[in-house]
Amino acid sequence: QLRLLESGGGSVQAGGSLRLSCVGSGEIGSAACMAWFRQTPGNQREGVAFISGDGRPTYIDSVQGRFTITRDDNNQNTIYLQMTNLQPADTAVYYCAAQSWSWACPPSWDRYPFRGQGTQVTVSS
Repeated sequence: QLRLLESGGGSVQAGGSLRLSCVGSGEIGSAACMAWFRQTPGNQREGVAFISGDGRPTYIDSVQGRFTITRDDNNQNTIYLQMTNLQPADTAVYYCAAQSWSWACPPSWDRYPFRGQGTQVTVSS
């Protein structure tokens, strides 16, 4: 089992920055792919940023160049999401997720059995 705990959400004005953290702990070894998803009311969770088992990041187009996902050097089950130039469209609950069987990162939330509880990010114009 892998437990994930997010932190770092909050409220900022457009153009501001936030850094989300996701600390993983538990009995499994290093997670393979880890990811950040987000969800707004009435919508499905969408994958925002992924980091594969060999450290390759991928992003959806809308955050490319603004968000950076990284993995902790000392705890491979801990990731971060540095978010810059935030826009109101980025307002959502952000979730951390992980899976342990493949270094490749599937895009769907239902492929990640390990999930955090979420942290709210609110961006005002």
